[in-house]
Amino acid sequence: MTMMTKPQNNTEQDESRRFVQKCSSVMNDAVSIAIFILITVFPLILHNSYYDILETKYQYYRLCILALLASLPFIVLGMVSIDLKKFQGQHTNDFLSRLHPRNWKRTFSAVDVAAFAFWLMAGISTLQSNFRQEAFWGNEGRFSGFLLLTLYAASFFIISHFWKFNGAFLELFLAVSMLMCLFGITDYFQMDILHFRKTSTATAAMITYTSTIGNINTYTAFVSIFMGLSATLFALEKTHRKQIWYYLCMVISFIAILMGRSDSAYLSIATIFVLFPFLLFSNRNGIKRYLIIAATFSTVVQLIDITNEWFVDIVIGVEPAFEIIANLCKALGLTPLLWIMVVLVWLYNKKHDTKTGEGSKSSHFRPVHIWGIFILISLFIACFLFADVNLWGHTERYGPLSQYLLFNDSWGSNRGYIWRRSLWMYNKMPLLHKLFGCGPDTYGCLVSKTIIFEANSYLGSYLDNAHNAFLQYLITIGLAGLTAYMVFLGTSFFRLFKNRKQNPYIPAILIATCCYAFQSTINLDVPIVTPFLWLLLAMGMAACKKTVP
Repeated sequence: MTMMTKPQNNTEQDESRRFVQKCSSVMNDAVSIAIFILITVFPLILHNSYYDILETKYQYYRLCILALLASLPFIVLGMVSIDLKKFQGQHTNDFLSRLHPRNWKRTFSAVDVAAFAFWLMAGISTLQSNFRQEAFWGNEGRFSGFLLLTLYAASFFIISHFWKFNGAFLELFLAVSMLMCLFGITDYFQMDILHFRKTSTATAAMITYTSTIGNINTYTAFVSIFMGLSATLFALEKTHRKQIWYYLCMVISFIAILMGRSDSAYLSIATIFVLFPFLLFSNRNGIKRYLIIAATFSTVVQLIDITNEWFVDIVIGVEPAFEIIANLCKALGLTPLLWIMVVLVWLYNKKHDTKTGEGSKSSHFRPVHIWGIFILISLFIACFLFADVNLWGHTERYGPLSQYLLFNDSWGSNRGYIWRRSLWMYNKMPLLHKLFGCGPDTYGCLVSKTIIFEANSYLGSYLDNAHNAFLQYLITIGLAGLTAYMVFLGTSFFRLFKNRKQNPYIPAILIATCCYAFQSTINLDVPIVTPFLWLLLAMGMAACKKTVP
């Protein structure tokens, strides 16, 4: 109801314009309230420490989105009644015409189609599931049933189409995220300022839970989003005051994600350093920012390593992956080397800046292409190392690194076993279930019908998730659902990249969601963090809609 009509005189035209603006403002305000709650209260809300954190977060998210959905019909009815009374329903007819199939190309983007297809495949999966009730509610898994997937899709459409992008919400999200990271950092020093480990029911397993998020894998998934946002905004920001704010956020995110003690964190970190050159290496200033980020990260690694040595009796301690990186930084002298490179690039830029401004583009030097070649070579080397260990049996050559290169059942905290048996269960499915899965979040139900005794014996615990978001979707909503999800992510990333120059928040959302997507290859999609993936993508689409229909 936002397209202009053609009234007969200027007075009617002014009234029509004011009505359209008022309708847009009311819808925008309703959506803004929901977003505000999701980025402030939702990350921090708790009930009974970590014991019911999944249920608490899920119920709160569900309540927030359902409240938004419930308010929209009343808002729309009010608009329609006013439109019918004052404008003979011209705006309503215009809005409805957008929903006609002949206008779908102008109304809906490829991202919208992919999101709808994902929701539709999840619905079909639920209807043909042998565990229909569990598939709808997700109550035998992590509550990621059809109902939650519906809320994800509905919130995505509403925010991306009816919300006017406002970067202040992302700034607020950074502030809340920093607070959560500070909680996590203090937990690493076993300060327990939230008093979750001092209760009479606290157990030794509490050490694997932190901040207001819960499990360390879930925590680092959230921090990866914060890290991607803050690092990208620092890399692209031009004003000094905001640069300081973003740099502080970035440093805190580096400290928090490393102290999170989850291997999935290093996939998010790698995502930043692999993708940033494609955003930054088009000019000399971008190269300088990249080096500053790399030098800062290396410095943080060294400081945490020193902290672990000085306060060995206080800190929880880090995982082997951190030790490998810290030892590599020390052996190569990486920290001082990177800072020296920062200074040299700064001096070079100062000397060679032209009248067109600092960091102007060069027509002779194309470091982006060189970086692309470097990434291809690195991938080739990684494949060779993997083959050398797994096919040719040269495990002893690589020392501590071999535990990451050797893929067996115990790889990745038994993820090797889980993935192998997940693919076995998928291969045993009938064709219909291969296409549409066993039902959203019914992985545990399928395990109970197939490998439950073997899995419990090997793992020593109940298995209800594939510990790989993409493999989880393959099993639960099938090849059709996984394909729709990957197309949704791919088209979203493409659209964000295409509009990256419109404002710095768009590439920040791109990098943040990429960080989440890559770490989810060894992690779970749960309603503690996954809502932020859908929220940020929706906000990104809202920011892009001015230039891409």
